[in-house]
Amino acid sequence: MHLSPSLKAQYTADHLSAREAQRLAEFIAWGPAIFQASRLMVKFGVLALLRDHDEGLTRQQIASHCHLSDYAAKCLLEASLSIGTVLVNPDTDRYTLSKTGWFLLNDPATRVNIDFNHDVNYEGWFHLEESLLNGKPEGLRLFGPWPTIYEGLSSLPPEVQKSWFGFDHFYSDSSFPDALRIVFDEHHVRTLYDVGGNTGKWALQCVSHSAEARVTVLDLPQQIEMMRANISGKTGADRISGYGIDLLDERQPFPESPDGPDAIWMSQFLDCFSMPQIVSILKRAKACMKANSRIYIMETLWDRQKYEPATLCLTLTSLYFTAMANGNSKMYNTEDMAQCLDEAGLAIESIHDHLGQGHSILVVKTK
Repeated sequence: MHLSPSLKAQYTADHLSAREAQRLAEFIAWGPAIFQASRLMVKFGVLALLRDHDEGLTRQQIASHCHLSDYAAKCLLEASLSIGTVLVNPDTDRYTLSKTGWFLLNDPATRVNIDFNHDVNYEGWFHLEESLLNGKPEGLRLFGPWPTIYEGLSSLPPEVQKSWFGFDHFYSDSSFPDALRIVFDEHHVRTLYDVGGNTGKWALQCVSHSAEARVTVLDLPQQIEMMRANISGKTGADRISGYGIDLLDERQPFPESPDGPDAIWMSQFLDCFSMPQIVSILKRAKACMKANSRIYIMETLWDRQKYEPATLCLTLTSLYFTAMANGNSKMYNTEDMAQCLDEAGLAIESIHDHLGQGHSILVVKTK
């Protein structure tokens, strides 16, 4: 198994004392309450208030500023002491913000993850056991009758949709500048298939970056309609087209052209499918490639992360796929991707690591 240096240090030896391990076990047992109390400390403005008062505030002052009852303030502050997001001076009874509380409040990734997990996943994860045993996203029924979340994206409640897209775009957007350089400046791509192009955000980046770029977005028909509405009237939209396709249907080929596409782009896409489904998609991608075409697969591969907290986020995101998205996919590692590519008759030509929020781009060619 490939592991980045930080992961090798963390995952191959036990570094905790017995007391630390016991505390972590209790932290896990009380995880739902820890999450909700911490989320509300952000929502009610308690952590922001403490951030702006270095000298600290008493419980009564916090309750007054945040319009909370003394009971609510007491419960949240005492829980947060144990969680580790606030500190207290026992001589003055003043509370201050801890380092963990600061990150909870100010780290953009953490804030996106909180919203995603509360709005999209929290109730659905109650059905994680059924999902793992049945291979279906049993938690998704809380929102609708769809077999996967992708068919229902346009119909999700507004706050759920906002958090879903906020999560999806946060992790991809930070990698776009490096990705554009790799695809267009290093490889001089002109025609590109954007597979699973969603709202067309990447397609717009492509036509803005290169005046020669022409992009075809491949996605479900309902997603193509959402994409067309999103790009309407924007610069370069005339060089973006849509192709409706159910990528789970092995009988549906990629569009073919006499010259084939220069590039096939798959960003945060293959993690939405099981490994056999990935192989099927890659085989159909290969069928429309010409000799010098390349597939660019951008994924947050958990084994290639520079810092361990990123891997924590990714391996737990796999459980979103299990209970909410489709029941059979996950955040993959390099070994998984290499196996799928090999079975599809493709090979990794190069890998670009540490792009944006922990992405890697696999540049793939035919064998």
